[in-house]
Amino acid sequence: MTDVRPGAGRTPSRAVEQALVDAAERVLVRDGLGAVTVRAVATEAGVAPMGVYNRFGSKDGLIAAVLVRGFDGLRAAVSEDDDPDPVARLLASGRNYRRFALAHPQHYGAMFGGRPLPTEGAEELLAHATAAFEALIDHVRYGMARGALRDGDPLETAQLIWSSVHGAVGLELGGAVLTPDPAATYESLLQLIVAGLR
Repeated sequence: MTDVRPGAGRTPSRAVEQALVDAAERVLVRDGLGAVTVRAVATEAGVAPMGVYNRFGSKDGLIAAVLVRGFDGLRAAVSEDDDPDPVARLLASGRNYRRFALAHPQHYGAMFGGRPLPTEGAEELLAHATAAFEALIDHVRYGMARGALRDGDPLETAQLIWSSVHGAVGLELGGAVLTPDPAATYESLLQLIVAGLR
């Protein structure tokens, strides 16, 4: 096991940062966003609290680093399928969006929970969040360029798609899907979105 304590002398600073973000993710998943404090994360990682401040500036900076990982994971999920068929690609993107959210509900809730973005690290966080959304815009552009989706503003169309799938996923995470098979209902929503855009 790597010794990440300050002064241990064997662990590069980047490795310490990664260990702290790993620890913050464990606290997030186990106890929720409200439990991600400097003290809790330092204890989880086995470092002094000053180690968190030295590397992230504040609790906000640490949370921003966790959310960056979340948005990178979401972008990877949405971008995962590169099927040459634009409709199949867009449908896979929607399925992967739901899969990510259900597999990482604490991350998803922290990313889209309606709280203000952390001020520390906000610029980097916004860049990674934007990159995740741009993955969907790329799928829309691809579909429009190949005639599978009607022409229009790719940004506007992507926003409509995201609003729909985010709403559906949010309801499911909140236990508010009243149909017996949430996966089937979500699939029907994706088909409805695609049909409306063709």
